[in-house]
Amino acid sequence: MKKIESNLPQEVIDFRSNFKSVVLATVSSEGAPDASYTPFILDDNGNILIFVSELAQHTKNLINSPQVSLLWIADEEHSRNLFARRRLTLQCDAWKLQNGTAQWDDALTRMQQTHGKTIEVLRSLPDFHLFSLEASHGNYVRGFARAFSASGDELRSWLK
Repeated sequence: MKKIESNLPQEVIDFRSNFKSVVLATVSSEGAPDASYTPFILDDNGNILIFVSELAQHTKNLINSPQVSLLWIADEEHSRNLFARRRLTLQCDAWKLQNGTAQWDDALTRMQQTHGKTIEVLRSLPDFHLFSLEASHGNYVRGFARAFSASGDELRSWLK
């Protein structure tokens, strides 16, 4: 992986801001992989917030094994070469936020502003859980031989 370029954090932010949902990769308690997706928002600290139903396999997986990989990837139609699509991958730890707290209420209000009235309905359902996903490592790929890796403060600059 290449060393971070000075304009790279803003490029990553701009890329990710084109998305309202993210691809999740979770693992079951039996070790079976599961790929899915969910809408998301960012909190003020750059953590990814997701609101998911325990009826979904990815939620069960997060409750039992709180590690998740996230993927944002450029649309095939807007990619010149399918082998070199622009993408951002984050390795994260998942933390379940407690229902009824100020943090929970604020997050769901912000989610409703971003994703609409569906959140109003979902927040009343007892099987939905709010998770904060804190990134520990990230990779951003612009194309062939144009990959960048970050953690710590460098990674935090990608997530604002």
